[in-house]
Amino acid sequence: QVQLVESGGGLVQAGGSLRLSCAASERSTSVYAMGWFRQAPGKEREFVAAISDNGEDTYYGDSVKGRFTISRHKDKNTVYLQMRNLKPDDTAIYYCAGESARGQYDYWGQGSQVTVSS
Repeated sequence: QVQLVESGGGLVQAGGSLRLSCAASERSTSVYAMGWFRQAPGKEREFVAAISDNGEDTYYGDSVKGRFTISRHKDKNTVYLQMRNLKPDDTAIYYCAGESARGQYDYWGQGSQVTVSS
């Protein structure tokens, strides 16, 4: 069973930057596309960004376009989310997700708290 381990969350002032990392527990071909989602208190889970298996294609939610960048280190099966110009509305728990052979995000990280103060 693939496990995803996240790191890099924290507290930052508005306008600041943070980078989240997510590493798969095993170096395998079990994880295909990878992505980031977030959930703020009282809100539904929101898509943030995704990157294809080969790292060539990236996708972003409208609220983060131009500010966040997703990348991956394929050999290490690690995905990163570079967040810039953070806003208080970005405050949420961020979850890393990995796509399985079923074509669904079946693997999830434990969640990282990101708090942006105004």
